[in-house]
Amino acid sequence: MPREPVWYSNGLRFSCHQCNNCCRGAQPGWVYVSPAQIVRLERFVELSPVAFKERYLTQDEDKDPVLRLKPNGDCIFWENGCTVYAARPRQCRTFPFWPETLESPEAWKELRTFCHGVDQGRLYALSEIKSTLKGRATPSEGS
Repeated sequence: MPREPVWYSNGLRFSCHQCNNCCRGAQPGWVYVSPAQIVRLERFVELSPVAFKERYLTQDEDKDPVLRLKPNGDCIFWENGCTVYAARPRQCRTFPFWPETLESPEAWKELRTFCHGVDQGRLYALSEIKSTLKGRATPSEGS
């Protein structure tokens, strides 16, 4: 039986407008980090694993490692820009092409309520979106 085409089979438009709502308290949420991503961040900020963990990591309800949030909901690495941009976690690099935002046209439309780049700018082909989805780390995966 042939698979149904995904609702975004003609691609999706996205252009980062650098509103930074994805990094700031506008839509707070966990940024999951794999062991390999943690090592990359430790090296980038030049901290020992123990010091890095104490300063930058916490756990979600399932005990998966996540980046801390500031009291206002901003990412711990947000200071008028991402202070670890070159080493940012995969979850950050692949936004907005996440399974939950691509679940339905309604989910994609909902994303527009805080991300001004949705449906704007460059057209990402289905193949690019699928490639991003395959490479996205989940809490239990590697880099």
